[in-house]
Amino acid sequence: MSFSRLLTPRILLDTTAVFPPSSSVVAPSLSRQLRCTRTGGSPPAPPHRLVARRAMSNGAAEPAIYGGGGGAQQAASSAAARRVTLATLRGKHRRGEPISMVTAYDYPSGVHVDAAGFDICLVGDSAAMVAHGHDNTLPISLDLMIEHCRAVARGAARTFLVGDLPFGSYEASTAQAVGSAVRVMKEGGVNSIKLEGSAPSRISAARAIVDAGIAVMGHIGLTPQSVSALGGFRPQGKTVESAVKVVEAALALQEAGCFAVVLECVPAPVAAAATSALTIPTIGVGAGPFCSGQVLVYHDLLGTFQTSHAKVSPKFCKQYGNIGDVINRALSKYKQEVETQSFPGPSHTPYKLAATDVDAFLNALKMKGLNVAADAAADAVEYTDEKEINGTPQLKVYA
Repeated sequence: MSFSRLLTPRILLDTTAVFPPSSSVVAPSLSRQLRCTRTGGSPPAPPHRLVARRAMSNGAAEPAIYGGGGGAQQAASSAAARRVTLATLRGKHRRGEPISMVTAYDYPSGVHVDAAGFDICLVGDSAAMVAHGHDNTLPISLDLMIEHCRAVARGAARTFLVGDLPFGSYEASTAQAVGSAVRVMKEGGVNSIKLEGSAPSRISAARAIVDAGIAVMGHIGLTPQSVSALGGFRPQGKTVESAVKVVEAALALQEAGCFAVVLECVPAPVAAAATSALTIPTIGVGAGPFCSGQVLVYHDLLGTFQTSHAKVSPKFCKQYGNIGDVINRALSKYKQEVETQSFPGPSHTPYKLAATDVDAFLNALKMKGLNVAADAAADAVEYTDEKEINGTPQLKVYA
């Protein structure tokens, strides 16, 4: 079958068995049309089941000075919505609904991703680049990836979490792969793991991890952990031979038991072919619109980095914000207010001595021979009172 046929909507499909006349679906997606042409299909997904809340490693409440309500309490309120599970994802794929996925690397980004309602959150080894400043993903360790997973898990109570197995943590043997996957699951608090590649050893590793009871997401096309062998971050599947290999690799990962496959930096027709050939979801990144879902890196889509860091933002990424500019302006304003002594003002100096205790405090300092300290404290009281009444008096700074 030619790729052009894959990209042509099949207007005359008989979809009555899938979309009865009473269905509210008006225009099924192309990916759904492609799947409807296949014979058979995946077995019905098991019914959705609510699962216990992800255990929080920091259950202690925050001190009242920070506004009360610890991280676990905030995550609990976020979990009011039904948790995303594999059954949820399979149901969306079966109905032809796009799957949304984005990366996160720490507690704040986990909170944001969860609040936005994403289906999947990937704690990616791309943290090596966007969080630690490396030129590629190779340097990050398994221990550090687990720390990133823990942080995101504290903030993302609803979304389905996938933790990356970093380079060097699963290539040596299936035993090493299973051991690393178990650590990421148990210590990182995620729901599944992701591994890159489709060599026979990677397929064996994926199968062994699945056999150990752990959900696995595959990753083919451009596999950043193979940057040395690939000669850089280069798109894949651009020749007939390599395009066929991408589709075959996707099928092999499905056969190994993966629940989804990431297709990175491959031509759209190749992604369409792989999506049509599989009965599991494909997640595209730089692979065109014909995948079952899409994923982007958190920092890239938010526009976190400025020109000097543009090397980490791929050309296929759409920038949905300019957070880096907002951050720079906020930092510059704060620095200026510190230098002009306009911060902190009375509204940000909330802690005061009782008026009845001021004189006693000054006298106590003087009795200890700390006369200069007593003068400084007296000037601070006078400054605060005058600023609250008359605006901004001259601030005396004690070296």
